[in-house]
Amino acid sequence: MSLHCAPATGRERVKIVFLNRYFHPDHSATSQMLSDLAFHLAGHGQVVHVITSRQRYEEPAAALPATESIGGVAVHRVWTTRFGRRHLAGRAIDYLTFYLSAARRLARLARTGDVVVAKTDPPLISVPAALVARLRGAQLVNWLQDIFPETAERLGMRFAQGPLSTLLRGLRTLSLRTARVNVVLGERMRAVVEGLAPGTTEIIHNWADGAEIRPIPAESNPLRETWGLAGKFVVGYSGNMGRAHEFETVLGACELLRDEPGIMFVFVGAGSRRAWLEREAKARALTNIVLRPYQPRPGLAESLSAADVHLVSLQPALEGLIVPSKFYGIAAAGRPVIFVGERDGEIARLIAAYGCGTNIASGDAAGLAAAICALRDDPARAAMMGNAARHLLETRFDLPLAMARWEAVLEACGGGRR
Repeated sequence: MSLHCAPATGRERVKIVFLNRYFHPDHSATSQMLSDLAFHLAGHGQVVHVITSRQRYEEPAAALPATESIGGVAVHRVWTTRFGRRHLAGRAIDYLTFYLSAARRLARLARTGDVVVAKTDPPLISVPAALVARLRGAQLVNWLQDIFPETAERLGMRFAQGPLSTLLRGLRTLSLRTARVNVVLGERMRAVVEGLAPGTTEIIHNWADGAEIRPIPAESNPLRETWGLAGKFVVGYSGNMGRAHEFETVLGACELLRDEPGIMFVFVGAGSRRAWLEREAKARALTNIVLRPYQPRPGLAESLSAADVHLVSLQPALEGLIVPSKFYGIAAAGRPVIFVGERDGEIARLIAAYGCGTNIASGDAAGLAAAICALRDDPARAAMMGNAARHLLETRFDLPLAMARWEAVLEACGGGRR
């Protein structure tokens, strides 16, 4: 689609104001994507502000500075409660206080013609952003990493049922229709959003930095020795371990392969299901599972290259609502991907089209185990898939390509250089 957003009048430059609960130096996926884009824009002469919290994803008690300038980006960290992610009620209060504090700060920052980019952490941040943008004469861009409350509904969360769900849907849809642009992550998500706010969507996939994350051969990767993986065929999972991800099939494959001493499963990251995963591994006496914390960004090339093949999973009910961002880092590391989920899902389509891995239906633990063994037994095929993944990254999902797409969208909305 062609976007024609009214430019600001009477001013040389406009501000681009991002809203997201996490920002650099936090290591969560939404933070890293936002940090990449904000620093890129600021480095190319844009006036960039970020409204965020003072917390880190896994450290609600963190006390990051209230205001600072990082890489040319003006960072405004607003006050919120600090209950963290462990309990739903506490998380809801954290969300509410962020809505209020972020809206107040945005009202002070935004002016006519500015561009407000609202991400989806916390969910429904687009609602207060839309209200403030309208009052201040700014233009709203929604950057949808997921679609809420449908995601909560399909995960069976009680608060997202009944009249409350109807109210949340109505407010969310109004914020989508108010936006100048709704940026989505793939074709299936686009179909969902077009049904709610026709003619507003642009697809900009998430990305990885192919210059930062490059394939490292197993024999020259020091992390494999450090983690005790030398001589093993390593099946990796890297990133968020949340409710949206499908682990039952993966654990089933771990059980089926428990007597294969040369195969190890390495889970790197955190999330609401990590504790469950640890308990299940212990209860089932699975000694072929290793768990590691999130790795610092400078070490991602080694961490992602430590695996011979990577797993990506998504609950089938969430297709069209979420696109797992871990896929792009795996592609940058040049490793084959096994996707566990719906065979016609967004990631599954990419894998099938570009030959960079294998798709396994949810529940097919035997099929997953067989696919892992097949790649272990055919190194040439695994290498071919890894090369295809890297080629896909370089031609479609590398950071410079995504930055160019974002620049075009923002410039059309009056947020480009003049």
